[in-house]
Amino acid sequence: MGKKDQKTPSSVLGNKGILAGLIIIAVIIILAGIFFVTGNAGGTPAVPPNECGAAVILYANANLISATSPATLVSATEKNGMYLVEGRNSARSYSFYATKDCNLLFINPYNMKGNTTLTPTTSPTPVSSPKPTTSPTPIPEPVKSARPSVELFVMSFCPFGVQAENAMDPVVGLLGTKADFTVRFIASVSGTTVDSVKSLHGLTEAKEDLRQLCIAKYYPQALWPYLMDVNTQCYPVYKNATQIEFCQKNATATRGIDNQKIETCAGGSEGLALLSADEAITKNFKVTGSPTLIINGQRYSGQRTAEAYKQGICARFENPPAECNVNLSAPAVAASTGSC
Repeated sequence: MGKKDQKTPSSVLGNKGILAGLIIIAVIIILAGIFFVTGNAGGTPAVPPNECGAAVILYANANLISATSPATLVSATEKNGMYLVEGRNSARSYSFYATKDCNLLFINPYNMKGNTTLTPTTSPTPVSSPKPTTSPTPIPEPVKSARPSVELFVMSFCPFGVQAENAMDPVVGLLGTKADFTVRFIASVSGTTVDSVKSLHGLTEAKEDLRQLCIAKYYPQALWPYLMDVNTQCYPVYKNATQIEFCQKNATATRGIDNQKIETCAGGSEGLALLSADEAITKNFKVTGSPTLIINGQRYSGQRTAEAYKQGICARFENPPAECNVNLSAPAVAASTGSC
């Protein structure tokens, strides 16, 4: 009694929190004003919206969104002197704001008109783990080329690799003349005979890896049609030695492939040399799981749908061809995220 009333520690902290929030918003407003006038930060040349959008989604998948359900790019448009990047995965939609030079990323805008509680205008973006207090990892710039190199690493009878090939098939049909597509196999060669090949799903898979490498060498135009035949008809019976052999012969005959020529290649030193070369490349990229997609030397981390694969490849063209405007599948379609 007789002492002046004092604020409780919780109320002090609450006021400080609101003050800190207002200061942060004021800084964002100042920055946004600069961005609106200049179009970017510090006069740095603006990045094309689709290119920035792809980089934002790549960064978000790596740092902000659960790896079990990565997002794909839906759109990237100019808004209020910045880029509004819309993404989506199987669970929800996401909105990000980025400066036009694609260096700064903002997640939740605040509406200060008629709202004094600092409640975001949209639900907070979920994150897979607490964000670090250090500076965020820089958004990796997509490595671009006139003709992107697309390397899909699989095991021929891995269910997730089969799914990835099935998703990639329409992309090959769309961009096959614009980019270089290669299927590589995750296996090891320790000797000079087929029996020395180690593949996760056994010798039958090792032999099919070798067959597909030989088909890619001698019948490159028939490889993807052959893969689709094998995936739909032969993969389900690969554990039955009689049925898989019959199915393989039928698949080569259907696609005009000389089966004896392929068997000679796959069963000898030629096939082992091809697989050994893939083994070296696999180790160089530190690939351990089927499927893994490498585009222009960069690991792809988006969804395994035809449209998502197409977007990942198109983001790495120096001058994207008209085919990149073709929509191959709905962005919300979920795909498997497992691996062998």
